[in-house]
Amino acid sequence: MLIEELREITQIPGISGYEEKVREKIAEWIEPYADYTVDTIGNLIVELGEGELKGIFMAHMDEIGLLITGVRPDGKLTFRKIGGIDDRLLYGRHFDVITENGKLDGVIGALPVHLNLERKFDTVPWSKLVIDIGAENREEAEALGVKVLDYAVFKKHFAVLNNRYISTRSLDDRFGVVALVEAIKDLVDHDLDGRYIFAFTVQEEIGLKGAKFLAEHYTPKYAFAIDSFACCGDITGDVRLGGGAMIRAVDNSAIYTRKLARRVAEIASRNGIPLQIGVTGGGTDASVFQGRSEVLALSVPIRYLHSEVEMLHLADLEALIKLIEAIAFEL
Repeated sequence: MLIEELREITQIPGISGYEEKVREKIAEWIEPYADYTVDTIGNLIVELGEGELKGIFMAHMDEIGLLITGVRPDGKLTFRKIGGIDDRLLYGRHFDVITENGKLDGVIGALPVHLNLERKFDTVPWSKLVIDIGAENREEAEALGVKVLDYAVFKKHFAVLNNRYISTRSLDDRFGVVALVEAIKDLVDHDLDGRYIFAFTVQEEIGLKGAKFLAEHYTPKYAFAIDSFACCGDITGDVRLGGGAMIRAVDNSAIYTRKLARRVAEIASRNGIPLQIGVTGGGTDASVFQGRSEVLALSVPIRYLHSEVEMLHLADLEALIKLIEAIAFEL
């Protein structure tokens, strides 16, 4: 079940500002279970429970990718990066170019070693790269349907490794989308102590824009982001894939509420949910609520974050879903 949901949602293209196809799939999943609304910036919102707004859970829909900025006379496409992409990951890669009419294959070429006479293998900056869609000139490219402000995403391959790991592009943060959808399905018929919002947010990768819009309209007691934990490096300590769900205690955007972290850890312990606590980089939607709500980021460890081979452990995702549900019941 989780594997198929991850397979389906990760394959849908949707960079920041272009999340509509992802939102349509989430709406399709949610509709049999709960009502939803879409706000003016594009966040999809589900409300469960009644009374005072107690908490908000957020997972972002968008992914990193490339925005088409021009079509050159030779038919190749110029672009700019949307979100944090390591330039090394662009060189010699396949892409899907998403147009109003559908999808085109494209590649960013690489200089063959046979022609690299100076034997220099430095990273080529993204500003010097182009996408080749096989067009001989601008007119041919435009006839294929490509226009400025179309976009491209890494061509995605979905792999199940050793029956327990998932590796694909855009697990960040489509695993969070799946976690919230599954929690909604389990919680919808239960009485909750207060009202909870489950929000699928937009434009997280370019500055938490969807969450900032929510923060202008809601003041919950607790604000949770469901987002990736970049693992595993020198700063992340003993965190490991397969070790359980995560409390993302500190990152570049926030030192999250320690009191809330302790309460969530107690909830996990009472319910036998494996839990890890760690420190990483990056930022999350919860940080924009700091100062008006108690805030915390919940995660699973992701290996190779922001690459084509992002990897998670299925048991960690299962633990995260149980943790979200336990928080909504017990906090």
